Amino acid sequence: MRVVSLLPSATEICYALGVEPVGVSHECDWPPEATEKPSVNRSRVDPDASSAEINEQVAQAESEGSVYEIKVDTLADLDPDVVVTQGVCDVCAVDTLLVEDAVAQAGIDAEIVTSDVHSLADLYADIERLGRVFDREERAATLVADLRERVAAVESRVDSHVPEADRPSVAVFDWLDPVMVAGHWIPELVALAGGTYPMADAGDRSTPREWASVREVDPDVIVGAPCGFGLDQTLDTCSDLTERPGWADLTAVQSGATYAMDGHHYVNRPGPRLVDTLEHLASLLHPERFDAPPRAVVRDLPTQSTSVDEPRA
Repeated sequence: MRVVSLLPSATEICYALGVEPVGVSHECDWPPEATEKPSVNRSRVDPDASSAEINEQVAQAESEGSVYEIKVDTLADLDPDVVVTQGVCDVCAVDTLLVEDAVAQAGIDAEIVTSDVHSLADLYADIERLGRVFDREERAATLVADLRERVAAVESRVDSHVPEADRPSVAVFDWLDPVMVAGHWIPELVALAGGTYPMADAGDRSTPREWASVREVDPDVIVGAPCGFGLDQTLDTCSDLTERPGWADLTAVQSGATYAMDGHHYVNRPGPRLVDTLEHLASLLHPERFDAPPRAVVRDLPTQSTSVDEPRA
């Protein structure tokens, strides 16, 4: 079966199920061999720009139709039987409508499978559905069972050892300028990891917030994990947080509980490694109960801010 995957999480599921795509998106980089596949789309946004500049570029691209462009000739040459795309976020990856148009233009007979993950249950269902599409049902069932077992292990350790009163409030930011509070699966993961998530409910979409609202909530733990940013890029742009007024006064900053996480591979990508993300979050919230996350995934955010003449709201 010839498969084109247009989002990184689906590419990870494909490989986990023993299906090697013939084409991928420009962001598909795990497992590493995915980078050797032809890229079927391109982005109209410069990924190396600042957070604010990327935000402006995204708004401009959306006003002109889409953040992404599908290489119709490449799609036609690959002639897939299945194209996997998504309906979670028009900014994160190619959406279904754009794929439908491209498939029609390419003149190919391909089944379009749309991923729409907002929770762990959705992830399990996605894996099982792709297992049926790829005729890998047994392998999908084994993968889901393994993921469920790991989630249950974290949940059991938290429930057994962490009283409700000891569960810290958490804010995970999947964009820094403007500040955006991560939604979808993140509130659920934080709760399973032994924290509370006062700024969003499970399944909510990620939403820009006024900085004043973050200061009002005053979270015990802060995790910066911008969408599409690896760990180094997040650390390079952390002044988008640390230079905000009142940063130094936040409880998380005062206690040193501010972290940068590789958002590109873990926080923003609803594939099998969401369970890794759960384990990493549990280790940040309750380091006495869980092993520390790898330094390649999580690092400390600076707790010192620099002074600015015109602080941002």
